[in-house]
Amino acid sequence: MWEKVKSFASEFFVTGDPMIYGADVAIVITIIGVVFGLTYLKRWGWLWREWLTTVDHKKIGIMYMFAAFLMLFRGGVDALLMRAQLALPELSFLAPDHYNQIFTTHGVIMILFMAMPFMFGLFNVMVPLQIGARDVAYPFLNALSFWLFFAGAMLFNLSFVIGGSPDSGWLAYPPYSERMFNPGVGQDFYIWGIQISGIGSLMTGINFIVTILKMRAPGMKLMKMPMFPWSVLSSCIAIIFSFPILTATLALLFLDRYLGAHFFTLDGGGNPMMYINLIWMWGHPEVYILILPAFGIFSEIVSTFAKKKLFGYKSMVYAMMIISILSFLVWAHHFFTMGSGADVNAFFALTTMLIAIPTGAKVFNWLFTMFRGRITFETPMLWTIGFIVCFIIGGLTGVLLSVAPADFQFHNSYFLISHFHNTIIGGVVFGYFAGLYYWWPKLFGFKLNERIGKWAFWFWNIGFYVCFMPQYVLGLMGMTRRLVTYGWDKGWWELNLVSTVGAALMGIAFLFQLWQIVYSIKHFQKDETGDPWNGRTLEWSIPSPAPHYNFATLPQVSSQDEWWEEKQRRARGQLAPVRPKLEPIHMPQNSGIPFVMSMLWFAAGFGFVFDWLWLTVSGLVGVAVCMLVHSFNYKTDYYIPVEEIKRTEAARRG
Repeated sequence: MWEKVKSFASEFFVTGDPMIYGADVAIVITIIGVVFGLTYLKRWGWLWREWLTTVDHKKIGIMYMFAAFLMLFRGGVDALLMRAQLALPELSFLAPDHYNQIFTTHGVIMILFMAMPFMFGLFNVMVPLQIGARDVAYPFLNALSFWLFFAGAMLFNLSFVIGGSPDSGWLAYPPYSERMFNPGVGQDFYIWGIQISGIGSLMTGINFIVTILKMRAPGMKLMKMPMFPWSVLSSCIAIIFSFPILTATLALLFLDRYLGAHFFTLDGGGNPMMYINLIWMWGHPEVYILILPAFGIFSEIVSTFAKKKLFGYKSMVYAMMIISILSFLVWAHHFFTMGSGADVNAFFALTTMLIAIPTGAKVFNWLFTMFRGRITFETPMLWTIGFIVCFIIGGLTGVLLSVAPADFQFHNSYFLISHFHNTIIGGVVFGYFAGLYYWWPKLFGFKLNERIGKWAFWFWNIGFYVCFMPQYVLGLMGMTRRLVTYGWDKGWWELNLVSTVGAALMGIAFLFQLWQIVYSIKHFQKDETGDPWNGRTLEWSIPSPAPHYNFATLPQVSSQDEWWEEKQRRARGQLAPVRPKLEPIHMPQNSGIPFVMSMLWFAAGFGFVFDWLWLTVSGLVGVAVCMLVHSFNYKTDYYIPVEEIKRTEAARRG
């Protein structure tokens, strides 16, 4: 009996690597610490009532961003481990198999489990406030979306210590991801972690399209809407058309692995190129799904800190909607070298160049907004300026990659790695950091420390250029990606060592950000104004932090920058319009079903991974029961009485 237990444990748990054992210890200590803390402070009931069952869009947004920071730490550690392995030639810091697992998990975590939840967190905390709504269109669905994302992320990350991580690259190309070459369960963790999370992402896209189109404040026509909701709308349109492709592609791959279907195996009559086409038909729109909301954030910040109306508002709207459409017509530039033919390459080279036009035009909008503005350089504005410089470099190198003959030189080299990180870190991550700093006071009622924030900014930026600029040169020198080591004779070691130093600087920058948050909480300075940046849009018209119902009375909108115009009218002594009298506010009830349902999805996914039919069936039956229970739940809402609204407003406004 004991021998059977030992045999099962040796196959079930990942063993043989000291780093894995260290992770095991850290996970156990963390779990014990959390359980002990909640028990000692008697906070289990609070955790269930306030967070696990919440449907408040602001709390859901906070949980999304907290998860994103955890994933940024995990993905960042992976990056540092890779750079440590490549710092000098012929190192054996990481075994080749372990290195393959790390570069696979790094890509998946950073794109799908860090950038996506960071983006969804900002969607949640700001879109309803900016359009004058009290919540999203479907609060229950919103909570379910988060918990499905969380379940998928945890399932994927569990592979680090149970079963083994996937190792076929972040896009899992066949035949590497097929059962013949990848018989372990790591690839199945990949499939089901992303599938479960992707269902939540698709739900979020639907939810925010409906929220923006149907729940805007009275008078807020589409062309009076702030730029961030426009960017969210364009991103969500791309989500609802691209994520079903990802779902179908991974389902086909799972059928290949589970039932021997041979959709993507040549010897069974399939075609691996079909997978590559499908995955990039999702993958390239995904890049723009991530960057479009960042464009909206930068538009809000530039206008606020230049104290000017956004230059070229309509052109910005058209540019983002055009990008959303064109993003589906460029995917084949990822495999110019695979023999598609001159006509196909020419078409996708042209569409790639075309999409650069609306993308680049927005830079001029931001620059003209800043022109002759009274600019102040608080942390959100610093991140915006840092983005513009970084993104221009990424955009120019992207145009170089769009030239099909030149791509034969650049393809699969470190030139491509550097370009990709120029756009994703310099565009997406810098954008979401800017949004986090900008909207932090509205969420928590206090600003983050500016001095420490500027240290973090400079370490991030200097570290970024030190890390990735050498990689352009390494790519031109012939260094290909996915290398686990290289020889002294290549002449690459000096630039690789510099690149590793840059990665370490970015790691230090992340520590500065954590210090900034802890320091700001410890030296709490309440925002008494609700408008610390002298903002222009509706979220700054209510107290900080925002009450759970957002607006005591729904605002009446007559202009694009409604709150800014309201402040100007007050300065001129014009009487504000009479607000409607307070009335009971209709709000959604909390529900534990989304959390329970997502945990059942987690169990079903775990059963699929290990081929435990009993667990899979139990989980899916549980999901069906949850859906049935919710369909007969008629206590889904309540009314906040006027007296409670008055007390809340009085307390929040001091």
